[in-house]
Amino acid sequence: MSSIFTKIVNGEIPCYKIAESEDYLAFLDVRPQVKGHTLVIPKKEIDYIFDIDDELLSGMLPFAKRVAHAIKEVIPCKRIGVAVLGIEVPHAHIHLIPINQVKDLRFDNISPDLTPEEMESLAAEIKSRVSLV
Repeated sequence: MSSIFTKIVNGEIPCYKIAESEDYLAFLDVRPQVKGHTLVIPKKEIDYIFDIDDELLSGMLPFAKRVAHAIKEVIPCKRIGVAVLGIEVPHAHIHLIPINQVKDLRFDNISPDLTPEEMESLAAEIKSRVSLV
């Protein structure tokens, strides 16, 4: 059975897309810890990040880096925190989360209440700043 992320990659479920390449996709988390919380995934469905072959894995971080720079241009914060949990969805992914202090990178925070229009606007603003070249 396909993961929810594979369904997003295949266009079966919509997302607030930030960036896309042949191998990777970045989109806003629909249950964000904070505004701007973004997920970066390989398009190929692989459950565990350390099961990704070296070539695909080695391209994932530079892709995430470009997305993180774009998020930081849009969301005022000190850093973009990075987390790899790999428990909640059986499809490898990286969380990019705007933070100002260590305690901001927690997964028991209450999600901000953003409307679909606010999510769409935020995705478009970050997307406009991503340089994939």
